[in-house]
Amino acid sequence: MLSLTRTGARCLLWGSAFSVWVFTFCLFSSAVHSEDVGSTRLYFVNASLQRVTYSSSVGVSLPCPAGGTPSAILRWYLATGDDIYDVPHIRHVHTNGTLQLYPFSPSAYNSYIHDNDYFCTAENQAGKIRSPNIRIKAVFREPYAVRVADQRSMRGNVAVFKCLIPAVVQEYVSVVSWERDTVSIVPGNRFSLTSFGALYISDVQKEDALSTYRCITKHKYSGETRQSNGARLSVMDPSESSPVILDSFQAGEVYAGQSIDLPCIAGGYPSPTVRWLKDGRPLPSDARWTRRLTGLTISDLRQEDSGSYACEVTNSFGSKEVSGQLHIIDPLRVTLSPKNLKTGISSTLFFTCSVEGSPEYAITWYRNTEPIIPDQHISIQGQHNDTLQITAAQKFHSGAYQCFASRKGHTAQDFSIILLEDGTPRIVSSFSERVVNPGEPFSLMCAAKGAPPPSITWTLDDEPVVRDSTYKTSQYTLSDGLTVSHVNVSSPLIRDGGVYRCVARNSAGSAEYQARINVRGPPQIRPMRDITAVAGRNTYITCRVIGYPYYSIKWLKDGMQLPDNHRQVVFENGTLRLTDVQKGADEGTYLCSVLIQPQVSINQTVHVTVKVPPLIQPFDIPSTSVGKLMYIACVVSSGDMPIRITWHKDGQLIVPGSASGVAIETKEFMSSLQISKVTLKHNGNYTCIASNAAATVSWERQLIVTVPPRFVVQPNNQDCIYGKAGVLNCSVEGYPPPKVMWKHAKGVGNPQQYHPIPLTGRIQIMSNGSLLIRHVLEDDRGYYLCQASNGVGSDISKSMILTVKIPAMITSHPNTTMARKGQTKELNCTARGEQPIIIRWERGDTVIDAERNPRYSITINKKGDEVISTLKLNPAERGDSVFFSCHAINSYGEGRGLIQLTVQEPPDPPELEVREVKDRSMNLRWIQRFDGNSIITSYDIEYKNKSDSWDHMYTTRNISPTNNQANIVELHPACVYSIRMFSYNKIGRSLPSKELTISTEEAPPDGPPMDVILQPMTSQSIRVTWRAPKKELQNGVIRGYQIGYRENGPGSNGQYSIVEMKATGDSEVYTLDNLKKFAQYGVVVQAFNRAGTGPSSTEINATTLEDVPSEPPQNVRAISVTSDEAVITWAEPPRMTLHGVLKGYRVVFWSLFPDGEWGEMQNITTTREQVELRGLDKFTNYSVQALAYTQAGDGVRSNVLYIQTREDLPGPPAGIKAVPSSPSSVVVSWLPPLKPNGVIRKYTIYCSSPGSGQPAPSEYEANPEMLFYRITHLSRGKQYHIWAAAVTTAGRGNISSKVTVEPAGKVPAKILSFGGTVTTPWMKEVRLPCSSVGEPAPTIKWTKDSEDSAIPVTADSQRQILSNGTLVLRSVKAEDSGYYTCTATNTLGFDTIIVNLVVQVPPDQPRLTVSTTSTSSITLAWIPGDNGGSSIRGFVLQYSVDNTEEWRDVFISSSERSFRLDNLRCGTWYKVKLAAKNSVGSGRISEIIEAKTHGREPVFNKDQPLLTHINSTHAGLNLQGWTSGGCPITDLMLDFRPKGTWAWQSLKANSTNQLFLSELREATWYELKMKACNSAGCGNQTSQFATTDYDGSTIPPIKSARGEGDDVKKLFSIGSPVILVTLGVALLFIIRKKRKEKRLKRLRGETDENNKNNRSIDTPVKGPPQGPRLHIDIPRVQLLIEDKEGINQSVNPQNFCTGVSLHHQALIQNSGPLIDMSDIRPGTNPVSRKSIKSAHSSRNRYSSQWTLSRPSQSQSTASARTLTSDWRTMGSHGITATESDSYSASLSQDTDKGRNSMVSTESASSTYEELARAYEHAKLEEHLQHAKFTITECFISDSSSDQMTTGTNDPADSMTSLSTPSEPGICRFTASPPKPQDYDRGKNVAVPIPHRANKSKYRGITLTMPKSSSSALGRLQKQSVGAYSKSYTLV
Repeated sequence: MLSLTRTGARCLLWGSAFSVWVFTFCLFSSAVHSEDVGSTRLYFVNASLQRVTYSSSVGVSLPCPAGGTPSAILRWYLATGDDIYDVPHIRHVHTNGTLQLYPFSPSAYNSYIHDNDYFCTAENQAGKIRSPNIRIKAVFREPYAVRVADQRSMRGNVAVFKCLIPAVVQEYVSVVSWERDTVSIVPGNRFSLTSFGALYISDVQKEDALSTYRCITKHKYSGETRQSNGARLSVMDPSESSPVILDSFQAGEVYAGQSIDLPCIAGGYPSPTVRWLKDGRPLPSDARWTRRLTGLTISDLRQEDSGSYACEVTNSFGSKEVSGQLHIIDPLRVTLSPKNLKTGISSTLFFTCSVEGSPEYAITWYRNTEPIIPDQHISIQGQHNDTLQITAAQKFHSGAYQCFASRKGHTAQDFSIILLEDGTPRIVSSFSERVVNPGEPFSLMCAAKGAPPPSITWTLDDEPVVRDSTYKTSQYTLSDGLTVSHVNVSSPLIRDGGVYRCVARNSAGSAEYQARINVRGPPQIRPMRDITAVAGRNTYITCRVIGYPYYSIKWLKDGMQLPDNHRQVVFENGTLRLTDVQKGADEGTYLCSVLIQPQVSINQTVHVTVKVPPLIQPFDIPSTSVGKLMYIACVVSSGDMPIRITWHKDGQLIVPGSASGVAIETKEFMSSLQISKVTLKHNGNYTCIASNAAATVSWERQLIVTVPPRFVVQPNNQDCIYGKAGVLNCSVEGYPPPKVMWKHAKGVGNPQQYHPIPLTGRIQIMSNGSLLIRHVLEDDRGYYLCQASNGVGSDISKSMILTVKIPAMITSHPNTTMARKGQTKELNCTARGEQPIIIRWERGDTVIDAERNPRYSITINKKGDEVISTLKLNPAERGDSVFFSCHAINSYGEGRGLIQLTVQEPPDPPELEVREVKDRSMNLRWIQRFDGNSIITSYDIEYKNKSDSWDHMYTTRNISPTNNQANIVELHPACVYSIRMFSYNKIGRSLPSKELTISTEEAPPDGPPMDVILQPMTSQSIRVTWRAPKKELQNGVIRGYQIGYRENGPGSNGQYSIVEMKATGDSEVYTLDNLKKFAQYGVVVQAFNRAGTGPSSTEINATTLEDVPSEPPQNVRAISVTSDEAVITWAEPPRMTLHGVLKGYRVVFWSLFPDGEWGEMQNITTTREQVELRGLDKFTNYSVQALAYTQAGDGVRSNVLYIQTREDLPGPPAGIKAVPSSPSSVVVSWLPPLKPNGVIRKYTIYCSSPGSGQPAPSEYEANPEMLFYRITHLSRGKQYHIWAAAVTTAGRGNISSKVTVEPAGKVPAKILSFGGTVTTPWMKEVRLPCSSVGEPAPTIKWTKDSEDSAIPVTADSQRQILSNGTLVLRSVKAEDSGYYTCTATNTLGFDTIIVNLVVQVPPDQPRLTVSTTSTSSITLAWIPGDNGGSSIRGFVLQYSVDNTEEWRDVFISSSERSFRLDNLRCGTWYKVKLAAKNSVGSGRISEIIEAKTHGREPVFNKDQPLLTHINSTHAGLNLQGWTSGGCPITDLMLDFRPKGTWAWQSLKANSTNQLFLSELREATWYELKMKACNSAGCGNQTSQFATTDYDGSTIPPIKSARGEGDDVKKLFSIGSPVILVTLGVALLFIIRKKRKEKRLKRLRGETDENNKNNRSIDTPVKGPPQGPRLHIDIPRVQLLIEDKEGINQSVNPQNFCTGVSLHHQALIQNSGPLIDMSDIRPGTNPVSRKSIKSAHSSRNRYSSQWTLSRPSQSQSTASARTLTSDWRTMGSHGITATESDSYSASLSQDTDKGRNSMVSTESASSTYEELARAYEHAKLEEHLQHAKFTITECFISDSSSDQMTTGTNDPADSMTSLSTPSEPGICRFTASPPKPQDYDRGKNVAVPIPHRANKSKYRGITLTMPKSSSSALGRLQKQSVGAYSKSYTLV
């Protein structure tokens, strides 16, 4: 294919490693260029026009579908190639190219004209194109009738009516509508009209049998309409029957893109079901396929829809099937490339015809509308002949080329205009002479233009320049056809100097240019070869001097310096030219002498030999005649011997002999040609050719042998038929070929004068001389003369007579005519033609025999050459309204006349029916069955009271005939009427219709409801009460009422809203709801009966009650005034939100304590917009809200404002103690004030002694951090009063109560510390002080209250009692909460304090979900968990990209329950988690959920080309083919490398349009990888391409064999390490697995042996443990309760689904779950915490979902059911589990199949140590006190370590040795339900022991707990079970 694509920019870079001189030349290149061939062009207006059908009575005008600019010559042809000729009154071609076919009678029909294939051509200077063949067909007006057959159907089935159209007109007649009782059927409800004209009635009912059904058809071309007969439907009751196909489909072909209906309707009972199959399989789901009542509809057809379709209909009594093959045809589309090509002569052209569409097409080629026949220049190639190649194109190959693709009557084409011009090369740019130094690089450029583009070669001193290391040559062609060639010499030497010549050559010729390049150095002369010159021509002798400089170059011959005559010229560059070389003068030895220094020359000789060419003396050949002799002599007058002489005739060598009749005699310098007897075959061009060593010459002349003309076939008299083609034979011969001329003389007598016949398309002279008349006319009759002449002898001629025979034809008849019924009617028909003529009459399709039917008579009259036939009907009847035809017949043809007779009469009476009866009117509809073949002009309706006679009737006259219904008004309600009707046409009035009797309906009430009363009920409801209208105005039974209401306030639209209610009696009531608050409404009421609604009542107004305001006060502000007073101000809420009369405002406020708790909520009411809060706590934070209220109550609160009161004097210390510590000192301790009212700066202690005489007490100051003080220097035995006061910046506060103390030597034990409540965050260190004094020193003991006893507090790693009595609790947990008692004791007494420790924990995890997502945001919602004993301060939301761990934090207010993350990356998965924060800290993190923003990674569009253009060093890439996927593309990266290499070159693109790869290797295959990235990911695209050669030619693909060994080596080098590593890993895995199996086998054996010796009495010897089984999964925290059933037990899943609970007291308590695993954290127990505050006691910390499942009989997996996780609410009414039941309960988790929420491992227990601690806790013992547990097995995932598989060898008893934080696993326990008498038995507690799981067995290890240790802390005692297992007993 000839490429017309413009290639991209490329650069040719040349240089040398040894120089700095670089030449760069960047141009555009192309092999053959496409240009606009000028303003001349051709085009198609409508190339798709391929069929025209028209009515013979209308005719058609058809513009030529082709055109051109400038105006093209338009011509029409028949498909056979014959020209179109004008036929008077039949066919005419207008000057503008429009083909017109006139209306014609049937007798003038000619298939050659009226049913044939035509095409049109357009021709101008650009060429000539032809349209596809157009089928033009005329359609006659044919008599036809359509009918509809009666149908039968069962009730509920489908009825099918079809319009039966005669086959002769079926192609042109279509169904346009259906009527039911003369009323057009509108598709819908139960009636469907199919695309193929059928009527379907679904769900047939009995009433469908009461109507008649007609179809209406229309002729597509004549426009005639037909109405069928009326068909009836018989409806039967359903009866059991097999399906019956009512309508089906057949095979067919449909064009792609269209829609098709495949009907499939069946009847039967029960109603059959329909199933569709395609190619034997059910239809796949496709929105284009729609199953309808009518069958299957397929829209937007595609090629893949082709296939076999089957419709199966089935019911319980049988089935039927219909099938058919559907072929989808894709219209043909043709693209011919190249287009509008201008190139040079001798080019090679390729045309490619690309065809799209259905296969099995045929391709034909045309040039200038003529079929292309392959020859020496043209070849047609390809599987479908889709490639046309023109080699060495000549000028005559220019023109328009067309490719036609045809398939089954459909044709598509495309064309191309080719312009060939003389393209002899010419040099347009060249180099000049220059001087260079050795080693100095130089470049020579030569540019030439030609067509085709020429190639350029180089020579140096007439020697070819060879591309090597010294010479670098390149050549390329630009888009405009310019060929550029370079010679680059990188390091020239002396020998590289000389005359450089560039020669441009193509198939049209050559051109050259030369110039000298001088390289400095010692001059030399290259050796010169001897020269042979041709005499008479010019010769050049070049002195090949190299080196520079030199002084001069001289030529000498025979010692004489040249030139010595005018024919010799010596040029400055040393070239000698010899003009008109002569043998004697110019032959010899020439000397070139170069003067290189003064008096120093160098010389070189060359010998010139002169050859003389032959010279033929001119001769002529005289004309001769047949039989004469001929002698021709050819003499050579000069030339070097030897000379060879030969003869040619018409370019072919003459072989003498008898066959040719020629003899040749040749001597040394002459030759003669002799013909003994001349014949016609000797005519031709004779050439004498003489040649020698110098040249070849020739002389040519023509021999003409003349023959006078003679007739081969003489003309004879001839008959021709009018309208047909005729040939008048006349054939002559002679030489020169005779010219034939035809002449015509009109008339039948003697010819008067002959006139030359004008040759048109209708009349032509054939190649043999005969005259062709394509369409014979009457004017063609007469004499014809055939005359021939050739200038030899006399002309010859012969005459003949042409007689035109006229076939019988009808010349006159009426198309339509009218008759009245009962009268006589005559039909006339006139015919003409050759006599005799027979005329036959037909009625429809029946021949009329007048002798047998007396109603008909036929008469014949002759008038000149016409025959008139008359058919008489007496009388005319209704049945005569049909088509009559008269047929005229003679020996030469037949004509027909068609007459439509219409018999008119008065119309039949209309069929009247009542459509609707109202109170005062009725609607009548009628059907006019027969109009009497005359248009209905009007209708009359008469009606009367039934009791009256028709003399007292009422009449409605002159109803328009266009109406088929009417309304009769002004009737009286509830009256009985009789009605009848008449119809009129031009003939008369019909009989009356059938009389109908009807009764009028009720009328709407004429009066409104009475006594309407409104009563407001609420702020949004009003009650309405009323009474019914007066009886006489009701006009029937009141059925109900309509209540209209509207708001009458400002801004309302005034429209009523309507509600309706049924009537209940004489008095009614209705309440209007959902009204606006505190708004005025107007209400009206209307009554209605069956007939309608009566008048409305007078509007009454009422106002809804007040409601609370819906918005808070505005601009709320708070200002602190004093330490106990603040001022709050605000503005009134918007009026529209008050919903009532504003009564005042309420300010709500509460204090916030330092520990985060809230104080009591208070409020103040006011009518002002300001309030003063007095009596506030001093130096306290307050939260303030304001609201407005109405009489209905309080409105919405404002946002919380925070304010702090100012400091003031502190309150008294909360407590004070004073105890003696020695005979002279006492120790005072106190508590801080309950109300510090500021920051305590210090404490002042006062001490006074009554009766001491001191007026003022002693004062001592203590730091605010100190809460005790020792007062010394007191007197023993003396009483002292001691009190204290706190001091703030405001001053000293109130004093505490006074205590009395007396120093003493011996002091009973006293505690200085105070008891009370201590609140602390968890995991902190808490110090509970218990400072004591006494003499002797007291001992301190701490205890903690239990449920029924006090437990001493002993020191351990978490608890410590300091020497000063302080109890230190480290890392406090929730279970550390409780009452602690400190007792100080000595011999003199004891003292105690009680401390209530409250441990606050972080809040529970929220439940986090995703609400919505977009391309840049994710909206989250959550439900908070438990607050952990401290109010939630806010939430911390963390999010990160899915594949990273870089979390970002967002702090959210505690009041928020949703949040939107903005500015996210498009199309990216995000992980999100949420934690609540209280005063303790952040709580447990929620489940980590994942969500993805909208968008996806980029994709490369397959319809886009990846590479735009390629040359030898550059490639252009199309980056616009990337689609962003909804997210902007951020990066474009490319990797490319030459094929077969390792290293990739990378490139990053910044543009998204186009990118160029530069510095590529020429003629090299490349691999290319592209990657486009956005925030959603990256898309990849790979490709291969090859750069072109330096001359622009392409290279072949790389063969697979090349480099095969290298690929194997590469594969081996890569694969060997991979294989070795894989084998090593596999071997390691097998060894490890074997070791595990051995250890597990040994473990099972030893454990089984141990179980035999240590099995509990209650443990069965064989089989799995019975009863419920408890499973705890770590770390996913699954609680599983399961048992093992016998294999033969039946399980009823219905019983299981009713609910599940563990139904005995040992396992379930109402206070909480058995084990709450949802809140396990390091260091906490899983049971509910005690809480001091009642508000916390009801908190539910265990909110999640659990799944219970139980194995079925046939499968090992368990079916699942989700339960509510708040097990405390289940009580004893949940699911009952018997000992034989097996269940599993686990936290419900969604799989990651849809990337749903996932649980974070941070939110669950992760160690076995935590599980052990849970069991150690006493609360667990309380829950399990009556249950017996036996451990079965602990499973650990196979990914865990070997140490965990076998247990640890550490002899320590601590459970910590079993901890595996990273190991997931599951422990199984067996729990036996207790018996009532076993409640007091000892407890068995299971402790998990980890080892590897064996999937086929369970292990049983019993651990027991003695009864006596139920309230003690557990310790572990190890018993040896084996090498790899451990047994523990809790004691």
